[in-house]
Amino acid sequence: MSLDPSSAWYVYIIKASDSSLYTGISTDPQRRFNEHQGGAKQAKYFRGRAPISIEYIEMCQCRRTASQREYAIKKLTKTQKLNLIKTYLLAHSVNV
Repeated sequence: MSLDPSSAWYVYIIKASDSSLYTGISTDPQRRFNEHQGGAKQAKYFRGRAPISIEYIEMCQCRRTASQREYAIKKLTKTQKLNLIKTYLLAHSVNV
């Protein structure tokens, strides 16, 4: 079954200015990244640190699936998250 990007939810990982990793979900990761830059919709996590780049995006079929995947990723160690990002970048032919 293929996913329709217009109705999909996404899990994303953002690298912050202090080299920490933030994981979240959204229907539009780029819009959400822009919201994290500042303003009323900014996550509390980014008060005191700035979002630098989206490092990882995974498409899910619904909000429930995205939330479950987000929870699983948040339980990973930083090293495991970095390995997940590296695998993602290699699979998408991005220079690591």
